[in-house]
Amino acid sequence: MVAVLCATADDRPPGIEDLDVELRFCAADGLAEAVRGAQGLLLWDFFSTAVRDVWSEAGNLQWIHITAAGVDTLLFDELRASDVVVTNARGVFDRPLAEYVLGAVIAHAKDSRTSFDLQRRHQWRHRETRSITGATALVVGTGGIGREIAKLLRAAGLTVRGAGRRPVADDPDFGEVVDSADLAVHAGWCDHLILAAPLTAATHGLVEATVLAAMKPDAHLVNIARGPMVDEAALLAALTQHQIGGATLDVFDTEPLPADHPLWDAPNVTITAHMSADVVGWRDELAAQFAANARRWLAGEPLHNVVDKQLGYIPGGVGK
Repeated sequence: MVAVLCATADDRPPGIEDLDVELRFCAADGLAEAVRGAQGLLLWDFFSTAVRDVWSEAGNLQWIHITAAGVDTLLFDELRASDVVVTNARGVFDRPLAEYVLGAVIAHAKDSRTSFDLQRRHQWRHRETRSITGATALVVGTGGIGREIAKLLRAAGLTVRGAGRRPVADDPDFGEVVDSADLAVHAGWCDHLILAAPLTAATHGLVEATVLAAMKPDAHLVNIARGPMVDEAALLAALTQHQIGGATLDVFDTEPLPADHPLWDAPNVTITAHMSADVVGWRDELAAQFAANARRWLAGEPLHNVVDKQLGYIPGGVGK
């Protein structure tokens, strides 16, 4: 039996009803009952933290699948200490996220914010903008998503480096990987600082005042990882004081971003609603990925995308 946690009664994963297993669909308020006796749990509502609240009812659980690449909203001490296997949606979001980042890089170089503003005001103003050819990008996060971003940016003419836990002198996708713990040392090199790492104790608050101060005055920050990786107060100060050139933000400490949050009106900021990976058909792909893994589980075969619960990601390649 598999419990399926959905955000609402109508938001069910498509195409999984033919699995040879009993499915119990529920919202958060029904999870305690649904998970009682279940051997599997699908977190279709991947933002939910309800599992920790009903953990005492989940004594039969063997496997949890979360339909996100990041597992920071799921993991808690009791789950880490248990024998329950956790798998994630690694691979589904790599290309869409890379395309979003490339679009953000191009929009910043071409000063699209000003163009949109001038159009709204019906003003014709000729300007020169920048080429992305030869620009530099530092991608924080060297897993599947970071690598797809690096490949696409390099194909578009940028020079790319990675930042991760282990420095590498000659990486096939990044060229060089620097130590993300020394991000302030390396942030001044790049025109675009791109956050694509999982949220862990090591990456929480990674981009703070020191890193922002080290960036070029026209540099561009892109965050498609998790909001808490950035000190939002420090970022707001850096933007307001024009210490950096701008930011494209898809994730925030609090989501939805409150309507009165000052980041909405900060200079040279583009804000999107945690949607950078959500291309048409993404729900179908997530459901199909779960169904394929469920068939392996039912057959007693090894599962794909098993997360190291202590690290909080898949070693050797992490991917939303």
